[in-house]
Amino acid sequence: MTATDHATWIARLAAQAALDKLALDPVAFDVSERLAITDVFLIVAAGNERQVGAVVDGIEEELLKHGLKTVRREGDRENRWVLMDYLDTVVHVQHSEERALYALERLWKDCPRIDLGLPEDAAAR
Repeated sequence: MTATDHATWIARLAAQAALDKLALDPVAFDVSERLAITDVFLIVAAGNERQVGAVVDGIEEELLKHGLKTVRREGDRENRWVLMDYLDTVVHVQHSEERALYALERLWKDCPRIDLGLPEDAAAR
């Protein structure tokens, strides 16, 4: 089983929206074989709490344009690690310090990475 095209499409939309708000280092993993609750994890970082909030708002606004609403949103009170659940795609927007500390990429490194279709220079920001 692999991530659905719909889940991958959501991750790509969210990643581009995050980059538009100057998010850092977007990466997505196909977690469909490991988790029954979702297909894709998208992880992005931001340098401070205000920027985390801006990235979250930018993602939410862009996905709403396509009729996609979060089922659950957690962590936006502190804006250190905000989780946005779109059912088959879960977006993690983390403060750079939380991203380094929790290292989700290391936890999910055995899962296939998803090509987000972003320009190389944007993805490596």
